[in-house]
Amino acid sequence: MRRRPSVSPLSPSLRDADAIIARLHELYPKLIDLSLDRVLRLLHQLGDPHLRLPPVIHVAGTNGKGSTCAFLRAIGEAAGWPVHVTISPHLVSLRERFRIAGTLVTEDALTATLAEIEQVNAGLPITVFEALVAAGYLLFARTPAQLCVVEVGLGGRFDATNVIPSPAACAITSISLDHQEFLGTDLGRIAWEKAGIMKPGRPAITGAQHPDVAAMLRDCAGKSGAILLERGRHWEIEPADGGLRFRDAAGDLALPLPSLAGAHQLDNAGIAIAALRASGLGVPSTSYAWIEHAAWPARLQPLQGRLRALLPEAAELYLDGGHNEGAALALADQLARWADRPVHLVVGMKQSKDAAGFLRPLLPFATSVYAVTEPGQHLALPLNEVMAASGGKARPGPDVVGALRQIAGSDQPAGRVLICGSLYLAGEVLKADQVQSQAE
Repeated sequence: MRRRPSVSPLSPSLRDADAIIARLHELYPKLIDLSLDRVLRLLHQLGDPHLRLPPVIHVAGTNGKGSTCAFLRAIGEAAGWPVHVTISPHLVSLRERFRIAGTLVTEDALTATLAEIEQVNAGLPITVFEALVAAGYLLFARTPAQLCVVEVGLGGRFDATNVIPSPAACAITSISLDHQEFLGTDLGRIAWEKAGIMKPGRPAITGAQHPDVAAMLRDCAGKSGAILLERGRHWEIEPADGGLRFRDAAGDLALPLPSLAGAHQLDNAGIAIAALRASGLGVPSTSYAWIEHAAWPARLQPLQGRLRALLPEAAELYLDGGHNEGAALALADQLARWADRPVHLVVGMKQSKDAAGFLRPLLPFATSVYAVTEPGQHLALPLNEVMAASGGKARPGPDVVGALRQIAGSDQPAGRVLICGSLYLAGEVLKADQVQSQAE
């Protein structure tokens, strides 16, 4: 057996996770390299932990990846399995990225693992995301589990997570325009990137897709030798008798409604169920009902803390990290279902996003719109640009608290408030809400 390099202990200051991440940022490659060579080199130096994982379900897509991972985890844990999960990005704490056998990684374990990776990497070019992927696989390989859920970071084909040679199943959620500067400007090209996670002989499950996306996924599956299982052709999920009915070649399942709000979550729950059924891992049929217990922050998440307290008693406050047109279309469907009460939007976005494209489907349902930025919000789009993208409908918040106070002081009857537009904004909102919760 090949030995890994020995790792000497580091002082507490050098082992601080934030300090390690800062040093890794300085190693960002100077040359563009569209390959997996760097992460494979690092993993090999670490003893190839990616080859020693429990059965993996690999999840790609534009929208719905995190929710699908949450459903997979809920079902697996209902079966009594220890489940590893790695997601991207985190909202509040780096620890959110790694759930080891059902429990978030401890600060000490994460710091020690990052320190080991930094030392083994020995100053060679690497991205922070590649180092984090290596950290996840190293943590997972060292702890027994029966399922490993891996969320793609960006794209799929050249994403650092895409080093698993034969996953139990792959899942591709809804694909729409996003990250065009990296993935291309048309749906077919983006679908080609996402389809790069497909593996020969392994099931690849996909939900409802645009016709151009579906055609590309079929073409890629044929060329890769993957077994493509499409919603509407090989499986289906639909409302029935106050719950859901799932159907595939293995038979029917009567299920409760998923815990995560929004009609689009039926698609995500169905993808999770279809992936586990196709994986051959032997999930008990009763475990699928646990889609009603899945939890995932900033996905139409009701808020009940400090920020909610700023609104009238009868008002409802929700947080969603959606930030592209595909996410906006799903949110617009939910806003249409909220037509019985006024809806107020509080919107903050990242600089690289298409603010007009995001706002366009939402504006017809909004009684008022407020543009916001938070002090710690990464690469926040300036207020005037959000307001311009709204066609002049949005007014300055200028921050979330300010916007909520304006809504509370308006003459509109108590309604629903949705904070949306950016996962970075969502992280800041959750931090603000936690401060009050802890104080109370």
